Amino acid sequence: MKKIISIIVLCFLTCNVSFADNLKIVDGDTIILNGEKIRFSGIDTPELKQTCLQGDQKVLCGMSAKMLLVKKIGNNTLKCIKEGKDVYKRTLAECFVNGESLSKFLVRSGYAFAYRKYSTKFIEDENFAKANKFGMWAMKFQYPWDFRKAS
Repeated sequence: MKKIISIIVLCFLTCNVSFADNLKIVDGDTIILNGEKIRFSGIDTPELKQTCLQGDQKVLCGMSAKMLLVKKIGNNTLKCIKEGKDVYKRTLAECFVNGESLSKFLVRSGYAFAYRKYSTKFIEDENFAKANKFGMWAMKFQYPWDFRKAS
């Protein structure tokens, strides 16, 4: 049984979640839409393998961010406003479901951070999540950019 659970967790960490032929969710802030890799601009989510501590329990906070995005999108259609390309040649965009910004949703839920290095757009949403101890703000965590540097 433990082996089966390990295989499922490994697949979640390494597999893209696919809803239809035209959308794959790579992680909390990256999708592939119609074959185009899109990175949500102005935010940063934890890496898939990144963990946080809630009390003395490890939480897969990177996977939680991805699953929150999966649930939010559901079977809905995405609309993305392209803002350019990043250094990795990914399209930078803000994407919406039913008129709601996914970036704003993730930040206000506490599973993404305002990426101040590139934008100030979501700082107010981050302050809201932090003040209400939503998501990762209720845990001990490392900012994704610090986690990447340490890895």
